[in-house]
Amino acid sequence: MAAPSYPFVPYHPTTYAAEETLRRAQEYYAFMDDRRTVRDFSDAPVTREVIEQLILTASTAPSGAHKQPWTFCAVSDPVLKRQIREAAEKEERDSYSGRMSPEWLEDLAPLGTDWQKPFLETAPWLLIVFKKAYDVKADGTKRNNYYVSESVGIASGFLISAIHHAGLVTLTHTPSPMNFLSKLLNRPANERPFLLLPVGYPAAEVQVPDLQRKPLEEVAVWY
Repeated sequence: MAAPSYPFVPYHPTTYAAEETLRRAQEYYAFMDDRRTVRDFSDAPVTREVIEQLILTASTAPSGAHKQPWTFCAVSDPVLKRQIREAAEKEERDSYSGRMSPEWLEDLAPLGTDWQKPFLETAPWLLIVFKKAYDVKADGTKRNNYYVSESVGIASGFLISAIHHAGLVTLTHTPSPMNFLSKLLNRPANERPFLLLPVGYPAAEVQVPDLQRKPLEEVAVWY
């Protein structure tokens, strides 16, 4: 095996006694269990500095071979948000009127969603996560990235957690296909849109479906 090219340095993570470890785990679960997908946003501003910190948090995620194969595009320009909404609603309209299977539509019906996406303009920020299939070196040659979808998915999870921690709300929006985002944002050929997250404060009056998450016995298997 080749010698590592990264310098290795001592690492001293914070650890806790067993009772404190359990308490912190319980508190974080309770905090995250309070997170909900929100579709009704306030147009109250959120500073760029906040968005920068959210993106930096997402970028702490692990990635295959530490390639960090992601780009986060932060959009606040109202003209561009309007263009994104128009393009997204076109794809969503086509999906709801023919692309989605009857079973899919049946599963969505209790949530009350449809092709209209006003939150894409109301939310002060749109964060569009792109995955980088490969990197392009200064001389134009390509360099592969690894476990790209897995890495970008983990980073997106970090981002959603950071948004909740900041007292903001979001929803995971994935209009299909999403190629229009590459065109509108003029992204290079090595990037593919992965996820669109409107980010902001909730509207004054917000309602969400009274959903129940699966209990532990349905999501965990012990060996």
